[in-house]
Amino acid sequence: MTIKQGQYRKGLRAGLAIAASAAAVAVASPAAAKDCNDLIGLKLDKGRVTSAQLVAPGAFEQPPAPFGPPPGVANAAYKHLPAFCRVQATLTPTSDSDIKVEVWLPASGWNGKFVGIGNGIWAGQLSYSELGSPLSRGYAVATTDTGHTGSGLTAEWAVGHTEKLIDFGHRAVHGMTVTAKAAIKDFYGKGPSLSFWNSCSTGGRQGLMAAFRYPEDYDAISAMAPANPMTTLMTQSMWVGYQSLRTPQSKLTPASLGLVHKAAVAKCDKVDGLADGLIARPDACKFDPGELLCTSGAADGCLNADQVSAMRAIYEGVKDPRSGQILFPGFPVGSEMQLAALTGGTAPFPVALTYMSMLVFDNQPGWDWRSFDYGTDSTRAYMFGKDILDVTPSDLNPFFARGGKLLLSHGWADGLIPATNTVQFYGKLRQTLSHDQNRDQLRLFMAPGMQHCSGGEGPSSFDTLGVIDDWATTGKAPERIVASRVAAPAMGPGPAAPALPPMTRPLCRYPLVPTYKGSGDVAEAKNFDCKAPPKA
Repeated sequence: MTIKQGQYRKGLRAGLAIAASAAAVAVASPAAAKDCNDLIGLKLDKGRVTSAQLVAPGAFEQPPAPFGPPPGVANAAYKHLPAFCRVQATLTPTSDSDIKVEVWLPASGWNGKFVGIGNGIWAGQLSYSELGSPLSRGYAVATTDTGHTGSGLTAEWAVGHTEKLIDFGHRAVHGMTVTAKAAIKDFYGKGPSLSFWNSCSTGGRQGLMAAFRYPEDYDAISAMAPANPMTTLMTQSMWVGYQSLRTPQSKLTPASLGLVHKAAVAKCDKVDGLADGLIARPDACKFDPGELLCTSGAADGCLNADQVSAMRAIYEGVKDPRSGQILFPGFPVGSEMQLAALTGGTAPFPVALTYMSMLVFDNQPGWDWRSFDYGTDSTRAYMFGKDILDVTPSDLNPFFARGGKLLLSHGWADGLIPATNTVQFYGKLRQTLSHDQNRDQLRLFMAPGMQHCSGGEGPSSFDTLGVIDDWATTGKAPERIVASRVAAPAMGPGPAAPALPPMTRPLCRYPLVPTYKGSGDVAEAKNFDCKAPPKA
């Protein structure tokens, strides 16, 4: 995640040269209205700037984090960064708040726009690695730790600290945004012409929350794989872990999940009309893991009855044990490989487990996750956090009323957040909007074979920031986005995908699907159209 300290010290040996270079940047930059150091005096409401320093090109070194880098975040090439003004601030909207914020301002070549960057899981760290790319493209950019320090995997920081939970839920991102816009105006002499939110996972939920509670903060929002509704997701994650641990025989190991995934691809690959190793339409494929049931005791290459039941329950979704009603969606066929992150421990995923044990059940002595009632306790989990953590489709009406644009996207093979959550949210959101708003201000793009935020067997690299910038600038809503697959193993939770050859593929405006034209290389996007899927 960081440039090694030795590299940094080596650069500092040329101290006078670097100092002269930094000074030259500060003097020569036509974009800045004042020196970076002067921002230390920036007045903030219930907060203060703690540092404002010009960073020379390639000289930034990420501060060490006590918990290591956030899970699933790739290393950033800081050595290629241009010179920038680094502003650090601490916000204290309540007596129990301690929100850290960083704002990075290009020393020259600012494009007049601002980008807000979100977090993963329970946050607790500044998303340094996500700041470099937009900064290099000329954007002013900001991030926050959401008001606490932690690994992101557990919720002990929120026990007895409702104000910190509110900071995490929505207040910290708004404070970060206000701080960033104030710093931008002070440094350049004018505020941003357009403001964008561009993030995945918890960051996707944060984008939806900004649109809900602070609709004036951003002009266009990219919310990829949003962890929303978060209270529902906590129950879904518990459900997956419980199904795998329900009996000694039901354990879903990476090997058994790989077996299921291989069978699922074999069954569902051709549903979209093309055999390319990707499940493009999991919603239209009927795959039953019972096809892998061992016929004569335990054996390799098959599942026992308890494993079959566990997989069926994961696909089906959270079920009320008394009524049999499906309460929350299950994971799509094709997401099996990354499910290992939720099934691999001796207890359910700690992000969800600690939400339940520490917050919903208030650290009750002796509380056992096996006793969780997926009927009444699911309601309890929802009621505890809904007003702080969740966004409903109707909440976004003010954002769309002012002309805001929302880009939703999700990988069909996501094994951490069910893609079905986003499809369901999108469908309900469309019902709250006018015809013109649906046509001009809302889009959903689903990525076949893509895991959580990146990686997987399908093309998963696409420029969401460029898409929403172009959309907001021209007013023309996107109809297709070209995604690429790089020839490298996937990063992130769960087993790494094998290296696969490069591929480009169009992502189509949902519910349209990429459809092969019938000739040309199937690894090239130009040989696909976006068409309505045939009725199942």
